[in-house]
Amino acid sequence: MKSPYVNEVEPNRVITTSFLVHSKEIRQKKSGEMYLSLLLGDKTGELDAKMWDNVAEIVDGFDRDDFVKVKGIIQIFHNRPQLTIHKMRRMDSSEIEAADYFPCSRRDPGEMWSELRGIVSGIANRHLKRLLEALLDDPQIAERYRRAPAAKQIHHAYLGGLLEHVLSLCSLARVTAAHYGHIDYDLLLTGVVLHDIGKIHELNYERGFSYSNEGQLLGHIAIALRMVNEKLAGLPDFPLPLRSLVEHMILSHHGQLEFGSPKLPLFPEALLLHYIDDMDSKMECMRALIERDRQVDGCFTVYNAALERPALKVERYLAPPAAPASSTPPVPSATNGQPVRARERVVPEQPVVQAPAPVQPKLPALEPALAVHPLFAPRPSSAFGDKLKQALEPGAEAGESKQDG
Repeated sequence: MKSPYVNEVEPNRVITTSFLVHSKEIRQKKSGEMYLSLLLGDKTGELDAKMWDNVAEIVDGFDRDDFVKVKGIIQIFHNRPQLTIHKMRRMDSSEIEAADYFPCSRRDPGEMWSELRGIVSGIANRHLKRLLEALLDDPQIAERYRRAPAAKQIHHAYLGGLLEHVLSLCSLARVTAAHYGHIDYDLLLTGVVLHDIGKIHELNYERGFSYSNEGQLLGHIAIALRMVNEKLAGLPDFPLPLRSLVEHMILSHHGQLEFGSPKLPLFPEALLLHYIDDMDSKMECMRALIERDRQVDGCFTVYNAALERPALKVERYLAPPAAPASSTPPVPSATNGQPVRARERVVPEQPVVQAPAPVQPKLPALEPALAVHPLFAPRPSSAFGDKLKQALEPGAEAGESKQDG
């Protein structure tokens, strides 16, 4: 078993482990030297990686979908872990356990397949039942249906994801058909089982997940129609109007022309198939986005182009990480050299000492000469001062006037 997995890496730690190369790009530094930008992965997620030095020695030694052994340090860049690679080499398939590198459904594929066959066996419409059994009885279809992912990246993008998605839709079909009494449950189930069956050939999933040549040229809707038509060739009594309804559900299940559907859903079962398919894929997309997000801080994930939004990590939002605890002094030892347990520590009672009242400092008394501001202090007497004082005294002006008169 490999260790650590992507979801176990810690910042500022040197790791030596193995990954599957999901993407490989050769880029150029400002200095003109080349460096490697990689997306590495295992069954728990993906990790951005950079190799800055000694690139010429390794660049031609591996490619996308190869397994590589790496040694490097985990650092935080733009709030996400990033691996700076110091050493790297390509691994042989004999060195790895495939289950460590490919995400897969938590459910057992054999158990899910048995559940799907049980659902199909309960369909009452004999024409629809025979069509589904003709497809699921085909050994090549059955083998790929059990293993295929439901998508390359967006939803249920893991081995067994298609089968898990279809079984989830079967449960939603049962609930919604019971709620809307006018729905033909057998027709809705047929659309559920067949709407994405073309993905077993649209995608490659032997190493990483990618589109096959057939998938690139045709897409899963056209491939599904071809598969259905091949089996209908062996069912000559299949009603033509019913055939058109089945084909229309496959053609219209994306719901909108801009989303890849050649036709809009034009009857209730086709419209309901689109909505439960859209709901299930979006709910799984958001679940996986939150579970695999590697943002170190904050309670929101990165922006998701398929959902056109980030997602809130509710658990972190409601219970944010606690602040680091402050260091506490060591617990002192008791007498006789025996340590005292924290809960048994007894602090001896200290006598209460009354603190003395603060003493205000005594300021020195001012000398009489300084008690009055110098500007207003009395001046020594003089002849001019005496005459000025007489002139300003009350009555002096009146007396002079009388003498003048």
